[in-house]
Amino acid sequence: MGLSTHILDTSIGRPAANISVALSKLEGDAWYEIGRGATDADGRCKTLLGDSPLEAATYKINFATAEYYEAQAIVGLYPWVEIVFTVVDAGQHYHVPLLLTANGYTTYRGS
Repeated sequence: MGLSTHILDTSIGRPAANISVALSKLEGDAWYEIGRGATDADGRCKTLLGDSPLEAATYKINFATAEYYEAQAIVGLYPWVEIVFTVVDAGQHYHVPLLLTANGYTTYRGS
């Protein structure tokens, strides 16, 4: 069904816009980038897979948070956040949100 993500900046209680996001897939012992995008005004990025189908595999989403903090004149502890997850059933939708602050983050499987 697909893959989506969004970022909420919990320190300000709003979506985090304009964060570069890259999706990589693990093949053997190496990661291969298969998609790239940026969060929209609502903090969402729904186009990471592009024309590629979601497959049962291990994926990694890289959120380039340093530029986001820099644009807000904030010093962030994490210059990027990487979330690695495994898709077991490609027939399901996988939503991988990121709750972000300058000094921490949380993730979970959303709906």
